[in-house]
Amino acid sequence: MAGFWGKRKRDEQELQGQQAHDADLAKRAGTALVAADERIRLTVDELVFAEAELGYEATAELRVALDSVRRHLGEAFRLNQLNHDEIPDSAEELRTRNARIVQLCDWAEDVLDERTSALAEKIARARRAPEIIAGVRADAARLRARIPHARETVDRLGVRYAPAALAQVESNPAEAEQLLGFAEHSAGVAERRREAGQREQANLALEASTEAVRRAATLLDAVETFEIEALRAESTLAAIVEDSRGDLVAALKEPQSPAVGRAMAELQRALASLPPVGINTDPFTQLDRLREANAGLDAAIAAARERAARPIPPLEHVRHAIDDADRQLAVARDVIAGHRGWIGADARTRLAESERVRADLDRYLGMSAAAATVIDEDHREQAMAMARRAAHLAGEALHLARRDIDSSRPQDPGQWGGPGWGGGRRGGGSDVMGGILGGLVIGSILDGIFD
Repeated sequence: MAGFWGKRKRDEQELQGQQAHDADLAKRAGTALVAADERIRLTVDELVFAEAELGYEATAELRVALDSVRRHLGEAFRLNQLNHDEIPDSAEELRTRNARIVQLCDWAEDVLDERTSALAEKIARARRAPEIIAGVRADAARLRARIPHARETVDRLGVRYAPAALAQVESNPAEAEQLLGFAEHSAGVAERRREAGQREQANLALEASTEAVRRAATLLDAVETFEIEALRAESTLAAIVEDSRGDLVAALKEPQSPAVGRAMAELQRALASLPPVGINTDPFTQLDRLREANAGLDAAIAAARERAARPIPPLEHVRHAIDDADRQLAVARDVIAGHRGWIGADARTRLAESERVRADLDRYLGMSAAAATVIDEDHREQAMAMARRAAHLAGEALHLARRDIDSSRPQDPGQWGGPGWGGGRRGGGSDVMGGILGGLVIGSILDGIFD
C-alpha cells in the first residue's frame, strides 16, 4: 500500500511540474509574440529612414526580410488564436503550439537584427558623408605630394635593377596620380548627388572615391617597399650563392643517382646565369631560381639516400612481378567470364580494381609494362609495388569468385548429372571444382580450362 501511495505522489508531482512548465511556456509565447510584432513596426520605421539615407536598392535585403518575417509571424498569430478559440485543446496541443510560437518569434527577431545591423554601418557612414568627402580630398592632396618623390625613387632604382625587376613598380606613380584624380572627381559627384537628394548615387560615388584613395596609397607605398625588399633580396642572394657552391661540393659525397646528377646540373646553370658585377640585376628572379634549384638538389639527395638504404629491385624481379600480375588477371577474367550468372559484386569489384591498377602501371612507365625490356631504376620499386597490388587484387577476385560459385552450385548431386558426378561420392563436384579453381592460381598451365 505504501508503494501505491508513493507512486501516486510522484505522479502528482510530475503533473504539477509539467503544468508549471506549460504555464511558463504559454507566458513566454505571449510575450514573444508582442515583442516580435512591435519589432516589425519599429523596423518598418527604420526601413523608411534607411531608404532616405541610402536609397531604395541598398535596403532591398531588409525589405525582403520584413516580408518573410510578416508571413511567419502570421502563422504565429494563427496558432495563438487556436489556443484561445472555443474548441477545447489537450495540454500536448497547447504545448506544441506555444513552442512553435516562441520559435517563430525568436527567428523573426534574429533575422531583423541581422539585416538592420548590416545597414547600421552604412547609415552611419552616409551621415558622415561630408566629413568623409573632406577626408578624401585631404588624403588625395597629401598623396599627390608624394608622387614626385616616388618618380625619383623609380628613376634611381632603374640605374641599379633590371627592367624585369622594376616592372612591378615602374608605373605606380602614374597610376597613383590617375587614381587620385578619379578620387577627387568621385568626391565631387558624391557631394553634388547628395545635395540633389540622390542618396544612393551619392553613396556609390563616395565608396568609389575612398577606394581610389586607398589604392593610390598602396601603389606609392609599394615603391618605397620595393627598394627595401630589393636590398634584402640582394643580401640574401649573396648568402645563397655561397651556400649553393658548398652544396654542390657536398653533393659529390652523397649517394649518386640520375636525379642527383640532373639537380646538380640545374643548380650549376642557375649559378652560371648570375650576371657579372656592374650589370643591372633582377635579384627577385635570381633568388627564386636558386632557391628552387637548391630545393631540387636537397630532394634528389634525400631520395638517393633512401634508395641507398633500400636496394633497388633487380629488373628480372620486376618483370616477374608484372608477369605474375598479368597471369593472375587472365585467370580471374576467365573464371568470372565463364560464370557470369554466379559471380557477385565483390569479385567483380576486385577484378575491376586490379585492372585499373594494372592500367596505371602502364601509364606510370609510359609504355606497355608487359612489353617493356628496360625499366629505369627510379621506377622499378614503384612498378613492382603496383604489379604486386594488381596481382593481389586479382587473387582476391578469384577467391571471391570461387566462393560465389561454390555457394551457387546445386547441393543435390543429381542436378549435376546423377550420382557419381565428379567423383562417385556426395560433394565430389565441389571438391573437383575447388581443386580446379585452387590450381588456377598456380600459373598458365590451366589457362583456357573454362573456355
